[in-house]
Amino acid sequence: MVFKSFRIQISLRVILLAITLVLVVVLYENDAYFVSSVILAILFILQLVSLIRYTEQTNRKLVKLFESIRFTDFTTRFTDNDLGKSFEDLNKEFNLVIDAFNKNKTEKEEHFNYLLTVIQHVSIGILVYKRDGSVDVYNNAVKKLFQISTLRSISDLETVSPELPEVLLNMRSGEKELVKLYIEDELIQLSLNATQFKMRGEEFLLVSFQDINPELEQKEIESWQKLIRVLTHEIMNSITPISSLAATVSDIIQDTRENNPPRKKEDIESLDDVAHAINTIEKRSKGLLNFVEIYRNLTRIPKPTFRYFEVKEMIDRALELLSKNVKECNVKVKSKILPSELKILADPDLIDQVIINLLLNAIDAVKGSENPEISITASVNLNNRVTIEISDN
Repeated sequence: MVFKSFRIQISLRVILLAITLVLVVVLYENDAYFVSSVILAILFILQLVSLIRYTEQTNRKLVKLFESIRFTDFTTRFTDNDLGKSFEDLNKEFNLVIDAFNKNKTEKEEHFNYLLTVIQHVSIGILVYKRDGSVDVYNNAVKKLFQISTLRSISDLETVSPELPEVLLNMRSGEKELVKLYIEDELIQLSLNATQFKMRGEEFLLVSFQDINPELEQKEIESWQKLIRVLTHEIMNSITPISSLAATVSDIIQDTRENNPPRKKEDIESLDDVAHAINTIEKRSKGLLNFVEIYRNLTRIPKPTFRYFEVKEMIDRALELLSKNVKECNVKVKSKILPSELKILADPDLIDQVIINLLLNAIDAVKGSENPEISITASVNLNNRVTIEISDN
């Protein structure tokens, strides 16, 4: 309909031009109508200019439409409907095209924001970068993991680990890497998975970072507990009969001494030697059983009862219990707690045993040395975790 109306308008204008041109030629040949022919010639020129402007109006609208699409400026509207029904319909179609592009752009932006929200929400670190090392996207998990606020290039990760940028730049699609990092004196074992894709004609690499240290520690503890259970079971099954037999033989020797003592000196000495050997075997067997029982208890750690309490109270309790050891070894103990009212969430009984064991180890280490000294420091690190350090000189 639009093009049909346009053809009619052009046809009428061409016909008028033809009629005007014929009249100009006819009147020009008659001197009496020279002025009229000049006026008609001017009218012909005006009609020709009007025709050109009319035909170029569509081209100008097309250029305006394409520029709006090119520069994604979908606020442009075509509203000049004073050129007739054909241009009114053309404007309507142009506006519909712009609305369609605008809708498509809005949907893409909404989808992008949706994906970005999902990426920022996941707990696994996500990093997208080009082959030249420039970073395109990274989520909050990456910032938290590496303790950074901004990341523009892979080389910026050298402050975290000098080897990490090289590992990332050398990764290929489908590859997996295991990287160990020390952040704030805390070991972090990262599992890296890489996926390559193309976007805007450029190659990108998406790498996910997952801290698997807690899972590895849990598996290691479970493995040790299983091993200890097996070993203690086998050792106790072997030692218990020996201890029992040694006790039985010891009782037999004692009965022999009381009821039928040997008369010869050699027999008495031999019997004493056997008794001594049997007693030694019995004591060592019981000692081994106690030793194994201690390790057996590692697999039966009681369920902790967590509560908040001050670190200072815990340190004071441990030092009070070990005051005799400290005095005997003439050890100087210094403690520094920042802040002084620092609290931790733990089981007091279990954590007390840990601190006592560490202090005992430190006392044993400085025993006999000149000016023995033990330092106890408690503070909050950059990971917002309470750190307790016990060191000796």
